Amino acid sequence: MAKAIKKQVLGRGLSAILKETQTDLSQTNAKTAKFTTGSTVDVPLKFIEVNPFQPRTQFNENSLKELAISIKELGIIQPITLRKMGVNSFQLVSGERRFRASKMLGLETIPAYLRLANDHDILEMALVENIQRQDLDPIEIAMSYQRLMEEVKLTQEQMSNRVGKKRSTIANYLRLLKLDPIIQTGMRDGFIGMGHGRAMVNIIKTEDQLSVYEQIISKKLSVRATEDLIKKLNSHKTPKKTAEIPNYIKNGLNKISAFIGYKAQIKMSKKDQGNISIPFHSKEEFERILKLFKGD
Repeated sequence: MAKAIKKQVLGRGLSAILKETQTDLSQTNAKTAKFTTGSTVDVPLKFIEVNPFQPRTQFNENSLKELAISIKELGIIQPITLRKMGVNSFQLVSGERRFRASKMLGLETIPAYLRLANDHDILEMALVENIQRQDLDPIEIAMSYQRLMEEVKLTQEQMSNRVGKKRSTIANYLRLLKLDPIIQTGMRDGFIGMGHGRAMVNIIKTEDQLSVYEQIISKKLSVRATEDLIKKLNSHKTPKKTAEIPNYIKNGLNKISAFIGYKAQIKMSKKDQGNISIPFHSKEEFERILKLFKGD
């Protein structure tokens, strides 16, 4: 199943990091300013090198051709962003599709904003800008979130502020990385969607995940059909008999779930006795939940 090609919509992630101030392009002292900005200038394509921190590794050829046609007819509406490395030396921060499409057209120059930034800033900008794109697959987004946590050292709360996404949304993406690599590849190639992946995350055994994945592909199962299949798979396992959950406990459980932002679970052992389980998927999530109960 071929992945649908979507029109590119530029995100606003960079504007949350880059300040829209205007200074003289002659300012090149990174010690006195975090970013050096200037008017939009036309930079020769031969002076530009790609960003080594670019999270994206695959670019759809047909999509690039469509963009090239648009640039030929309308020009480049949104300038790319470059990191000024030295005299006649620039590194791409954002806009690699526009850069590639311009080279495809044989253009000599491209309009660009110039910035000065260190490697840490460039990595953060590239990852945030990548997440804000509209044509990414779920695994690309999940890996960008993971890199923001591991390499930029952002917490889920900080990422939420950077990209304008709820912490629960970020957690859902990160959970996709628990899937078997074969399934992740299938998601990247467009054979299954994020809904399928989210359903399969709840399958513990890798062999069961792969079995469900193969059935999704061969039978072209919808997300709902996949969820039903997983329920049947789980029903074959002999469940422990549990006591019925009284309404007062159900109501209290809903209040707890709303308070922590995740669905809490309960397991009844006897009448009016049981255990409450609160899921978390990272150290940051655990500390956030702990603060909620402490009232910090």
